[in-house]
Amino acid sequence: MKQAATLIYRLAIALAIAAGVAFIQYWIWQQFNHGAEFISTNQSIKGFAYNGFQRDQSPLKQSYPTREQLAGDLDLLARISDGLRTYGMTDMPELLDLAGEREMNVTAGAWLDPDVEKNEREITAVIDAARKMRHVERLMVGNEAILRGDLKPDELIVYLDRVRKAVRKPVSSAEPWHVWLRYPELAQHVDYITVHLLPYHEGVPVEAAVDYAFQRYDELVKAFPRKKIVVGEIGWPSKGPTLGAAVPSLDNEARFIREFLSNPRTARIDYFLMEAIDQPWKVDVEGWAGPYWGMYNADREQKFALEGIIERDPHWSKKAINAAALAFLPMLLMAFFLSDWSVSGRVFLAGLIQACVSTLIVGLNVPVDYYLTQRDLVGLGLLIGATMLTAAVLLSHGFEFGEMLFKKKWRRRFLPLPPHAAEQQPFVSVHLACYNEPPEMVIATIDSLAKMNYQNFEVLILDNNTRDEALWKPLEKRCAELGPRFRFFHLANWPGFKAGALNYGLKVTDPRAEVVGVVDADYVVDPEWLSGLIPHFDKADVAVVQAPQAHRDWERQPFKRMCNWEFDGFFRIGMHHRNERNALIQHGTMTLVRRLALEEVGGWSEWCICEDTELGLRLIEKGYDTRYVDHILGRGLTPSGFAAIKSQRFRWAFGAMQILKAHLPQMIGRSNLNLAQRYHFLTGWFAWLGDALQLVFAFGSLAWTLGILLFPKAFGLPVTALALPILGFMAFKAALGPILYRRTMDCPWKDILGASILSVGLAHAIARGVFAGLVKKKGVFVVTPKGWHSGGALAFFNPIREEVGMLIALLMGAITLVAQRGADNLETQLWVGILCLQCIPYVAAILCQVAAYMPERPEALGSEEALPVSA
Repeated sequence: MKQAATLIYRLAIALAIAAGVAFIQYWIWQQFNHGAEFISTNQSIKGFAYNGFQRDQSPLKQSYPTREQLAGDLDLLARISDGLRTYGMTDMPELLDLAGEREMNVTAGAWLDPDVEKNEREITAVIDAARKMRHVERLMVGNEAILRGDLKPDELIVYLDRVRKAVRKPVSSAEPWHVWLRYPELAQHVDYITVHLLPYHEGVPVEAAVDYAFQRYDELVKAFPRKKIVVGEIGWPSKGPTLGAAVPSLDNEARFIREFLSNPRTARIDYFLMEAIDQPWKVDVEGWAGPYWGMYNADREQKFALEGIIERDPHWSKKAINAAALAFLPMLLMAFFLSDWSVSGRVFLAGLIQACVSTLIVGLNVPVDYYLTQRDLVGLGLLIGATMLTAAVLLSHGFEFGEMLFKKKWRRRFLPLPPHAAEQQPFVSVHLACYNEPPEMVIATIDSLAKMNYQNFEVLILDNNTRDEALWKPLEKRCAELGPRFRFFHLANWPGFKAGALNYGLKVTDPRAEVVGVVDADYVVDPEWLSGLIPHFDKADVAVVQAPQAHRDWERQPFKRMCNWEFDGFFRIGMHHRNERNALIQHGTMTLVRRLALEEVGGWSEWCICEDTELGLRLIEKGYDTRYVDHILGRGLTPSGFAAIKSQRFRWAFGAMQILKAHLPQMIGRSNLNLAQRYHFLTGWFAWLGDALQLVFAFGSLAWTLGILLFPKAFGLPVTALALPILGFMAFKAALGPILYRRTMDCPWKDILGASILSVGLAHAIARGVFAGLVKKKGVFVVTPKGWHSGGALAFFNPIREEVGMLIALLMGAITLVAQRGADNLETQLWVGILCLQCIPYVAAILCQVAAYMPERPEALGSEEALPVSA
């Protein structure tokens, strides 16, 4: 009964958390889409500017509406207006007849462009229609032909005079107000003036737009007092780029139309609303705003009413409900199974799940909100895939963050155990592989091993492929001085890199050895390393006992400090997170492995340049237990400079992808791995995949910037709107690390900043390693130099030449964009902000290189530095 009550209580709490977060998410959607109540109107609409192309039709593709489709449109428009303005005669020859059947008055347009033969057909057709059709009350010869530069004023005048001579009905041409003022001679060749008043294109804020339109109307009245003026186009787009203070949105379109129709002057003028129905094809000729001027969308649904409240997004409620429904089960399961977290921690992770799902819903609904071409749909698919990967990276980080901060009690926290009596100590064989290392550094490691408080051990020094005798002969000599417990092996032309040397060590290991230890050549080992950790092997299923990596001699040099704290974060945070579910990452130093288990799985893998991690995964797949003891029992040297740590992280990322490819069947198929272990080994490298994704975004941003600069009509706001949530996720993920550092480690803020800069600065090298590992089968093992660096200006810039190149390219893109489009454009500001965010890893890389070249400060007597502490 008690167990059942506990389960019911856990389920109730989980339901409350999932439902509460879903409700808050719905409320946030509601707040962002609060309905706006503008002035209402019951005025009838005098006329619409009309193009009959359906959603997937375009005159550019020679795809035209059928008679039935045109008839359906006119039936729809005839309900609220009896006036129509058309643009061409030959594309839709049945249109005028259909309008006459519905007793609609038509201002018929003839489309003019540089194609003389086509113009001749248009002129002939419009003259013929004017003579035969009584409901064609006016003619409009040319539409913005001068504005586009298709015709010169003198050329247009020839067409106007010809049509006026041929018919008795009023004839005009349509141009914006400034064209009429610039070419007043045009007015002498028309019977009335047709003006386009589109304040959006002039950057006028919507609240002042109607007054502005009438101001321009009045200027024409004053300039041409004897001419009747017809407003051929007036309106506002529901989507598109922000131009100055002009913001395209559904509520702004509704506001403009309502205010225009309600204005007392409107009833006294002739006008055509721009436009009747959205025309998706116009994106190729007018840019992103072009498709969205209609009062009806391309599916022939009215976008807004002329009375009542206007919602910014009519579909927001459906999106919010879908997002809540899709996220509810994951939130419920998370909140139920993570009952050892505090409620606030589960609410945090549920909120993160909901945010990721909501962002995905926004992406999936882009085809509903925007008219996308096939090219756009491909790009959208790629962007949604990137969104999902980014969300997965964020959720894995959020899970780690939440467990470290909100978990009430750890089930697997291991400490050093009381040592065995000397006669009960298992025999240990310690293997030290080295290649081209400074002999004094390796001898320091050997001497520290000689001082261990442990009786039954041997040390094998495995020097592989070092050609310079001055490097390996001193090691051989020192081993001889220490006696038969220390054995030296020089392996010339030995295959398999470090793994090959370690496999040789297995062959010559003392038969009594029950445990094999591995230590790097730069580590000074604590005397209690073996005595404190070997007792863990008393449990027969324990195959690995791992101590953390730590460093020495880092306190007085800025870059060394950055390296120390950046490394330390993983061992204070990530290793605990993985150890809780027996899914730790084995490292090639300060690790102890049961010999029988090591031999059972075939030793060290020579095909993988991260043989240590790969071995740990194989042992876990065999069902063995692996333990992490967070107690510092040895300290090594930091990498010698930024180039060295970049090489190291490239190798690690490359090896991680090798492992991922080789073990993917076991991770997703049948194996001994449990669900938690599969999770950790599939998501454990998400941070590096995130770095790879960031590089893709950087190149994508540069490519899109070129598109904006070279083809501004085809590249614009929708991608910006979709990229912002992803970049927001990245910024949120970046904030998690410093918070965890501060909460879990005794790390000063200046060192948190330094570690963060190094972590971000390595992103480019990691990304390259990820892509190389995914493409290539074999890698090259490169020893990470330890100690210090030397060299001049070339040595300084060479390691960061790619980062400097990317930084220059991104900054040039941002500067060119501002120069071409102006800094007062909101769309430009957003995109420049995105480019600047993409610069952060490359700026960080340069700062790391600068820090690496800063001198060590003198050691002060009696000074004490903050040292990493064991958890």
